[in-house]
Amino acid sequence: MPDNEIKITTEFIKLDALLKFAGLTDTGGEAKALIQDGMVLVNGEVCTMRGKKIRPGDKVAIEGEEEVTVV
Repeated sequence: MPDNEIKITTEFIKLDALLKFAGLTDTGGEAKALIQDGMVLVNGEVCTMRGKKIRPGDKVAIEGEEEVTVV
């Protein structure tokens, strides 16, 4: 599995939890702040809902950083 793929074993993971799980942020508070500031892209579009359900096939990125794919 490439470094930019995150494997989940559930139907979905919430966006803020994914950012922390994937190592894109160090804390949940940091994830919350980035999401509220409009810095997080889900499938290429800005997402400000930290509880958004991310499912396999979705792509998540913090602006200006590498994108991760959920598998």
